[in-house]
Amino acid sequence: MPDLLIELFSEEIPARMQARAAADLKKRMTDGLVEAGLTYAAAHALSTPRRLTLAVDGLLAESPTLREERKGPKVGAPDKAVEGFLRGAGISRDQLEERETPKGAVYFATIEKTGRPAAEIIAEVLETTIRNFPWPKSMRWGAGSLRWVRPLQSILCILSDEGGAEVVPFEIEGLKAGDSTRGHRFMAPDSFTVTGFEDYSAKLKRAYVILHPAEREAAIWHDATNQAFAGGLEVVEDKGLLTEVAGLVEWPVVLMGKIDDDFLELPPEVLQTSMKEHQKFFSVRNPKTGRIEGFVTVANRETADHGATILAGNQKVLSARLADAKFFWENDLRVAKEGMSSWTEALSNVTFHNKLGTQAERIERIAALARELAPVLGADPDLAEQAARVAKADLSSEMVYEFPELQGLMGRYYAEAAGLPQEVANACEQHYSPLGPSDDVPSEKISVAVALADKLDTLTGFWAIDEKPTGSKDPFALRRAALGVIRLVLENDIRTPLDQHIDTHLLRHELEQNGDDAVSAGLMRDMIKEIAEHGVFGSAVRTVLDAFDGDLPKHMEELKDSLPDVSRDLLTFFHDRLKVFLRDQGIRHDVIDACIAMDGNDDLTLLVKRARALEAFLKTEDGENLLQGFKRANNILSQAEEKDGVEYSFGADKKFAEDDSEIALFDALELGEGAISSAIEAEDFAAAMGGMAALRAPIDAFFEAVQVNSDKEIVRRNRLNLLHQIRAVCGQVADLTRLEG
Repeated sequence: MPDLLIELFSEEIPARMQARAAADLKKRMTDGLVEAGLTYAAAHALSTPRRLTLAVDGLLAESPTLREERKGPKVGAPDKAVEGFLRGAGISRDQLEERETPKGAVYFATIEKTGRPAAEIIAEVLETTIRNFPWPKSMRWGAGSLRWVRPLQSILCILSDEGGAEVVPFEIEGLKAGDSTRGHRFMAPDSFTVTGFEDYSAKLKRAYVILHPAEREAAIWHDATNQAFAGGLEVVEDKGLLTEVAGLVEWPVVLMGKIDDDFLELPPEVLQTSMKEHQKFFSVRNPKTGRIEGFVTVANRETADHGATILAGNQKVLSARLADAKFFWENDLRVAKEGMSSWTEALSNVTFHNKLGTQAERIERIAALARELAPVLGADPDLAEQAARVAKADLSSEMVYEFPELQGLMGRYYAEAAGLPQEVANACEQHYSPLGPSDDVPSEKISVAVALADKLDTLTGFWAIDEKPTGSKDPFALRRAALGVIRLVLENDIRTPLDQHIDTHLLRHELEQNGDDAVSAGLMRDMIKEIAEHGVFGSAVRTVLDAFDGDLPKHMEELKDSLPDVSRDLLTFFHDRLKVFLRDQGIRHDVIDACIAMDGNDDLTLLVKRARALEAFLKTEDGENLLQGFKRANNILSQAEEKDGVEYSFGADKKFAEDDSEIALFDALELGEGAISSAIEAEDFAAAMGGMAALRAPIDAFFEAVQVNSDKEIVRRNRLNLLHQIRAVCGQVADLTRLEG
């Protein structure tokens, strides 16, 4: 069984595309080979800046001959039907075979597909793969129509076995497959032939090319850390940068340099970001002081002067970059020490969204919401508002304009320079968090208040203008914002009705967009105040409108009906994101649905406590059996209510009980109802589940001993009302009807 080796050699492939391209080459080639009948033992794909390589081991030498039998129309069927079957099968009429079946005589066709040599199949699959390769961006060159990420220069394609290697006959757009490749662009540019993957890999290494990306990464990190250690320093770990740099070189040569003393007082994050973004340098830190004092660069070749010239050139370019950063830093510090007011004023000229106003208007909304949230968190409302007003000031700074990824972090530095309270400075940095599922969640109360206000403003704003995520499209990262709110609430154990804050903030957006007339604006402000104090939109609206003396603007009538729908829709979105979040933690989707169906589902902390307790209970034997008993009771009751056209929800009386198990169930339900309701009121869901567990045995005994649909109408009615009591008592914990199985 031969082995296949393919190399697609081109100009430099962007580092960010290499890993995906190698995976795509492997998938498309192996899928195509298998589909054509060529199975294989193993396959792996590798990449360097100039080549994509695929090695397939244990490939069949030829595809097997296949025989397929197809059943056709009945004998005597119309000619058109028979001719259509012949065309589909690719045979002539004289090749048909008549066979008797239980339904009469039927035509059958036996189709034989002769096996083909591997080389012939490989050539076809490789051409299809190259012509349809899914590069994010590709180009044409010369007069041909072929597209590739960069001009394709040569193709190596060989089949090898014990007898030697043979080139697969293949040509595309004038490029003919061969058995040769080239080494390093500068250090070994001559071509050489290969006979298989082992020979290919070994010769490439002798030609100063390390084929495996992981090997290049390991070599870079080993040399970088060793050189830093020798100087009493350490390299700042950056796996993303390491992967990128390994994709820029075929023969990594690690060089370490020092940062000029003039720049050592810059914030370490500024140095690190400037070197990474502009130069692809690793930062080297002094572990004693925490300062960034050096850098590591990776050259793509060895030189006679051991990299001295390369390092000097890099040092010169770096000094120019850091001189710019120092200029920005010093200018920004001067502005910050004056109070940052000029920056916040400048944000009135920066549009956040054409339907949601400027960044300055957004800051006003966030400040109002942060002040509203502060008492819930036990934070100082004045500090929360102050933090919200300066949290985005650094967006106007020169440093953040140059390095947007430093927003928030630079805000902390500038707030500290302005002499603002440390809680305010920390909120400037932390209010963007969490940015993803693995990001740390702020825990300082002021930071949490501003972070929640920021994310809720984004979500309510885009819901207010009906710009919600659709399918896989989420251009404003609203799913991420919702997950951020969920994590902030849960990980800080925040107890607040989320619906209340959604309503007040939707009204703030409405006030900005449609509060032109004084009457509407006044009414909306009164509603915001009323909801903030009492938390219920409907009653707040009635309270404000009942107190209003005059003709109500038409817009306010429409708002009264539309805003609750928008609010409910956004809360549903939160619940959907919460389901994803909890499913990743092993909580069943139907358990979450059962808890969402209960009152108070806008208190996410309470909702999750309930769901976790129910999940744990259902994993016990009592939980499983009780659920079956509940389902049985609910099914019998639902069928009876549908059949009789009445609701059996009142009147179960122990005096009509005929069996000891009935009496025991009456007693258990009476005791359980009080225990469960008390536990739920105390939010002790573990105790509530204990109360549910106590019902398991009497419910099981009841169904074993008693026939619910008794011949005696009074007894039947009483038992159905008793089943309703089971449903009501168990339903205090969650809507168990939503649970599966």
